[in-house]
Amino acid sequence: MLVLDSLSTDATTQIASTAGAAIIQREWRGYIDARTFALSHVQTPWTLMIDADEALDPILRDAIVAADKRADGYRVARMTYFCGRPMRIWSDERILRLFRTDHATLRSRAMSDNAQVHEVWSVKGKVVDLPGTLLHYSYPTVAAYRAKYDRYTSLEAGALRASSTKLQIEETKAWLRFLQLLLRRGAVLDGWRGAYAAWWSAWYPAVALKKSLLRQAQHDK
Repeated sequence: MLVLDSLSTDATTQIASTAGAAIIQREWRGYIDARTFALSHVQTPWTLMIDADEALDPILRDAIVAADKRADGYRVARMTYFCGRPMRIWSDERILRLFRTDHATLRSRAMSDNAQVHEVWSVKGKVVDLPGTLLHYSYPTVAAYRAKYDRYTSLEAGALRASSTKLQIEETKAWLRFLQLLLRRGAVLDGWRGAYAAWWSAWYPAVALKKSLLRQAQHDK
């Protein structure tokens, strides 16, 4: 096990060390930078990447151990939780997390390729889906969600070149996205949690663009 720790001040390194993990401490420079740096220090032919707020359910854990290694990468289904409940709009997200170390590359799937957020792994070669679920406990509280939302939209804004026209288009799309998430993706069935997550997810691009415009205006003064 290899743990990349961005100079945390809690018991992360002690717990990891007790579990037998190798630990590298390094200042935070962005998500893509951190993951790329961590991968360069992996000494094993295969890499399984998980975040601090993720866990493997028993089925996925056993599937990883039993993987036949005939593929170059394996996708897992991730389920994201909000205030203690799994959300339908964030269910069955298929992401590559187990892969041959020397076959993997990383890129951003954000609104701008230069943003250090919303990164996704890819490999050249055969990719297979594994059974089980990667449990993503990303938002234990509304405050945690708002903090991460603000951080991510700010990271996106810093890499965007926005315009008033783009913002107006995204503000119009936001209403359509909200209805789609609420009805077609089943967010309405998750009660207030689903409605809250659907609303702010729908407005995410517009919020990032608005922050970008504000930054540009401040820079031009």
